Amino acid sequence: MWLSLRIRHTEYRIELWQYHVLLRITSGGLWETRRSMNDIWNPWHGCHKISPGCANCYVYRRDESIGKDASVVAKTGYYDLPIKKNRQGQYKLTAVDGVIYTCMTSDFCLEDADEWRQGCWDMIRMRSDLHFYIITKRIDRFEQCAPSDWGDGWENVTICSTCENQDRADYRLPVFLKLPIKHREIICEPMLGEIDIEKYLATGLIEHVTCGGESGSNARPCDLRWIQEVRRQCIRHAVPFYFKQTGAVFIKDGKTYHIERSMQIPQAKKSGYSYIPGTGSADNIVYKLPERGELFAGLHKSEFRSRFHLSAKDKEYAAEKGVDTLRSHAKDFVEKRLAAENPENDGKQTPMKGHPVFIAQHATACCCRSCLEKWHHIPAGKVLNAEEQEYIVDVLMNWIETEMERN
Repeated sequence: MWLSLRIRHTEYRIELWQYHVLLRITSGGLWETRRSMNDIWNPWHGCHKISPGCANCYVYRRDESIGKDASVVAKTGYYDLPIKKNRQGQYKLTAVDGVIYTCMTSDFCLEDADEWRQGCWDMIRMRSDLHFYIITKRIDRFEQCAPSDWGDGWENVTICSTCENQDRADYRLPVFLKLPIKHREIICEPMLGEIDIEKYLATGLIEHVTCGGESGSNARPCDLRWIQEVRRQCIRHAVPFYFKQTGAVFIKDGKTYHIERSMQIPQAKKSGYSYIPGTGSADNIVYKLPERGELFAGLHKSEFRSRFHLSAKDKEYAAEKGVDTLRSHAKDFVEKRLAAENPENDGKQTPMKGHPVFIAQHATACCCRSCLEKWHHIPAGKVLNAEEQEYIVDVLMNWIETEMERN
């Protein structure tokens, strides 16, 4: 069954099981999470720590608080939840409950659960009207854990591989992409450092990426720059991105903030950094343009930016064309190469030579959307409005005018 939905002039046609994603889109383009008592299925409980992301596991913390050992794996009383019925003989879990988040207090591919897993697959097969969302740190075991009739994957199952740092991303994601899976997602949570997943996104096989910081009293820091970088990678490949939570220790603009648990998800939402292609969601990000003097002082201190200068030939061209023509060229370049939500070949769209404006773009960090966000705070993923485009042209012309006066 399909549903058509128009959001900010963009029409989406989505299978109804995916409505949990759509409900994250508000009129402001922000995302929201949806959970109810009936859309989490924990067939077994307990796990074993296997990588850095497990160090401060929330399941271990919660179990310890009630005197329970989270390393002991046991089948739960909810094992057969997908096929349980109420007194009227109807399934307790229905399509109205949305996605069924599976095995959230363990790992679906855990070795200890090998004897129970086939029963889960049988229930998942039986309940094809539900969509099951399975997160695992053990994607390298998935092939041996899959049912015999898995084929190229089941339509009602999304498999999500986690990668908390670059090491785990480069170990797990190549395995993940080779597996026969219909719906793949990536979660970088807790995010423990900058992660480059661009080459994996470029395959076109990843449907969604989530990033978030670590909660708990011993939480390790999460830096907004890491979140922004993965977000930019997602934008370049038109992959939806969800900034889930800041974590307890959050770094922004070099300052460290300690955030209460109740505010970690709301603060992430408030940032506006969650992104769905074509919805204008980035328009909600609040930012402030840099003060012009501070900007140029910073560019001057940058070893890379400060090496760009107009050659004698560039100056001759600029003098011949005049300020008005150069400004017209700058305006045209900005509009055609920078202004789109996801410019073609972003990061490579500005030549290193051939026109004074190209040189100015590299010198002032107006060459691509990543540099524009890092230096000028203009968020990636938004269509540049007239005011933003005019600001960029002004910066370029300021630099060119200064260079023309330089001996």
